Amino acid sequence: MRAIVRRISMLFLGLALLGLGCKTAATAPTSLSYSTNPAVYIIGTAIPANTPTHSGGDIDSYSVSPALPAGLSLDPKSGVISGTPTTATAAASYTVTATNAAGSITFSLRLTVNSTASSITITTQPANQSVIEGAQATFSVTATGSGTLSYQWQKNSAAIAGATAAAYTTPVVTLADTASTFGVQVSDAFGGSVASATATLTVVVNGPGLFTATQGSLAIGRDFHTATRLNNGTVLIVGGSNLSASLQTAELYDPATDTFKATGSLQNARQKHTATLLSDGKVLIAGGIVGAGGGITVTTAEIYDPTAGTFTPTTGSPMAARSEHTATLLPDGKVLIVAGRNQANYVATAELYDPATGTFALTVTAPLASRATHTATLLNNGKVLIAGGFRSGALSSAELYDSATGAFTLTGSLTTPRAQQTATLLLPSGKVLMVGGAATATAELFDPTSGTNGAFAATGSLTTARAYGHTATRLSNGTVLIAGGAGTGIPALILAAAELFDPNAGTFSATSGTLVAAREYHSATLLTDGRVLLSGGAAGTVIASAELFY
Repeated sequence: MRAIVRRISMLFLGLALLGLGCKTAATAPTSLSYSTNPAVYIIGTAIPANTPTHSGGDIDSYSVSPALPAGLSLDPKSGVISGTPTTATAAASYTVTATNAAGSITFSLRLTVNSTASSITITTQPANQSVIEGAQATFSVTATGSGTLSYQWQKNSAAIAGATAAAYTTPVVTLADTASTFGVQVSDAFGGSVASATATLTVVVNGPGLFTATQGSLAIGRDFHTATRLNNGTVLIVGGSNLSASLQTAELYDPATDTFKATGSLQNARQKHTATLLSDGKVLIAGGIVGAGGGITVTTAEIYDPTAGTFTPTTGSPMAARSEHTATLLPDGKVLIVAGRNQANYVATAELYDPATGTFALTVTAPLASRATHTATLLNNGKVLIAGGFRSGALSSAELYDSATGAFTLTGSLTTPRAQQTATLLLPSGKVLMVGGAATATAELFDPTSGTNGAFAATGSLTTARAYGHTATRLSNGTVLIAGGAGTGIPALILAAAELFDPNAGTFSATSGTLVAAREYHSATLLTDGRVLLSGGAAGTVIASAELFY
C-alpha cells in the first residue's frame, strides 16, 4: 500500500515539474491607450473613470510622470485615473508607463483642469500634414465658444512663441522635424480652456521635379483668373474668361482631397482682375473687365470671406476703373493698387485700399508712368518695385513706391523692355528675378542695394524663350519654377516646357518632366506642402485641367 502511495506522489510531483518546465514566457504589453484623451476636467467635479486598454501581455503595474493634477490619482494596479481635481492646471502631457516582466509601453495623456465649465467646442481638429523638406506646414483649428477665444499652439507639448491664431504655419521644415506633434490650447475669457487633438507632421525629401494631373478638374475651363492660397491651405480660384465671356463663378482646390469644389459666386463677373490675401485671411478682389475681348472695365471691388464662403462688395468703390493692374499687400495691411488699363486708355493713378474702413483713397503722389501688364513686388525694405509693362509698346522704366512717404521715385531701367513678364522676390538676397515679357530668352535681376535706388543686371538665359502667359513660382528651397506660357514665334507656340532658376548659380535648367498639358495664362500657386498647383489657362481653347509640380 505504501508503495502505491509513493508512486502516486511521485507521479503528481513529476506532473508539477513538467508544468513548471512548460510555463510560457511573459509577453510585453502593446498598444496602450485611454478611454478619454485629451481630457478636460473641472475643479470640484469628480471625473468619470479614465480607463486604459492595451494589447499584449498582462500588466503588472502602472506609473505616471509628471504627477497628475492635484486631486487626481492613478491606480498602480488597474491604471484607472480617478478623483476630484482641486487646482486649475494648464493643458499638459502626462506619460503613463505600463510594465510587466517582459517589458513596458508608454502613452502620452493630455489633461487640462479648468476653474469653470467651458463652453468651447472644437469643431475641426488639427489634421496630420505631410510636406516636402524645405516647405512649410499649416495647422488649423475651428472652435466655437462664448466671447473672444484665444489660441496657443504647441509643438511636442511645448508652447510656440507668437503662435496665437486659429492657424499656425511652421518655419521651413527639415527631415529632423518629421514625427513632431502639433496641438493648440483654445481658451475663453471665463477661465475655460480646451486642448485640441494633436496632429503629426511628416517630412519627405524634395520631389523629382515632375508634373502629375490632379484627381479633380476645374468645374469650368478658365484663363485670366486668379488663384490665392488661403490660410487654411486651400486655394481660391476666382473669375477669369471662357473666351466668350467673363466668369462670375469661383471654386476651391483642397490639397487633402486633390479636388475642386464650388464656393460662393462673385458679385460681378470679371477677368484680368487682382486678388490679394489680406492680413485677416480674407481676399480682396479688385477691378477687371466684364465681357469677352476688350470688355468693359469695372469700378468695383469685393471681399471673399473664407469662413462664410461668400463675396460681398467693399464699403467703398475703387477710385478708377482698371484692369491688368497690380495689387500689393503692404506691411501695414493696406493694399497698393497701381496703374492698369481702362479700355483703350492707360490709368495714371494709384490708390490704397484700407481694410479697416473698406474704402479706397488715391496715393499722395501719382505713379511716374502709366502702364498695364507690369509687375509690382514688395521688397525686403518695405518698398514696392513697379517695373516694365505696356503703353504703346513694352517699357523698360521702373519706379519704387515708398509707403512711408506715399511717393514714387525712379529707379534703374530694365536691361530689356518687357511687358507681361513675371517678377519674383528671391530670398534671402532680396533681389527680384524678371523673366519673359519680350521676344528673347534673356532674364535679369533687380538689386535694391545697387546704386542710389537699385539697378537691373542680366543673369543667365532661359532654356526656352517665353514672351507672355507663363508663371513664376518661388519654391520652398529658394529656386524659381518657370512654367508654360507662349514662345516667341509667330504664331507663338503654347509651351509645355518648364525650367528652374537657381539663384545661387544664376542659371536656368529644364525640369525633369514637362507639363501634363501645354498652357498659357494659367495660375500657379505654391501649396503649404511645397508642391505647386497649376490650374486652367488656354491652348487654343480654355483649359479645365490642373496639375501638380513636386
